[in-house]
Amino acid sequence: MSLVFACIAPHGFPIIPDLSVDAEGGLATRAAMHELGRRCAVARPDVIVIATPHGTRVDGAICLVGAARAAGTLRWESRQVEMNIAVDAALTDAIAAEAQALQVPVALASFAGNRRDQSAVYLDWGTITPLWFLGHDRNMVGYGDVLAPIPAGESGPPVVIAAPSRLLPRAAMVDFGRAIARAALNDQRRIAFVASCDWGHTHHTTGPYGYHPAAAEVDAMVVAAVQANDPGRLIGLSDAQVQDAAIDGLWQTLMLAGVLELVPLHAELLCYEAPTYYGMLVASFMP
Repeated sequence: MSLVFACIAPHGFPIIPDLSVDAEGGLATRAAMHELGRRCAVARPDVIVIATPHGTRVDGAICLVGAARAAGTLRWESRQVEMNIAVDAALTDAIAAEAQALQVPVALASFAGNRRDQSAVYLDWGTITPLWFLGHDRNMVGYGDVLAPIPAGESGPPVVIAAPSRLLPRAAMVDFGRAIARAALNDQRRIAFVASCDWGHTHHTTGPYGYHPAAAEVDAMVVAAVQANDPGRLIGLSDAQVQDAAIDGLWQTLMLAGVLELVPLHAELLCYEAPTYYGMLVASFMP
């Protein structure tokens, strides 16, 4: 098979309904994420590959989870959500091999037991938030009827988790996306790719990174690139733009650009807003 679905999804976790009633003002983003979940369910992926900026990172390499499972908890005020998901070993290893063939440094990370089936890693908000809307919500009633087969006891498909090192050249991210696409083309299953991204973090003086006009400027460039179905052109952002806007989505989006080089998909921007100090964008990429 191949890539049947891809997306850019935010990870501002107050958008999860179980955590916040008002989504910190990001209700349009929440609605767009529900729509993204519906589109993903229609695409029926057997495995979801997700790239997060907040997972286990290894300097100078793209880190892949080499454990059997990943689990974590998100808390917001008095509420919390938990997630415990299976990691797909076969596709993880295939992507690692394809990346190494393209001379992209990769590292596999695990914790506790030395055997893969005895190890696990912690899930970050960059993985939990998108996956909550893409089949791993405990309230996804009937999801198993749409997306089959799902192993007994699982709420959604297994995953592959990647976290990039920003010490690598940006071109390595594009190559890693090509490796994902190559591995998917050689797999008999239906694969989805998720670029977990938030954008400018300097929209407001009250935010932890302060205010800089580059946040709005860079976010507008990201929106335009998605609308043009050309996320790869973001590789040309200057280091000053990246730093001043304090974006964390560039590296995962360049992976998506590499995927799109081998598997053409059509982009549709579902939402962009910056209700607090950071920008959130939701976009689907489908055949």
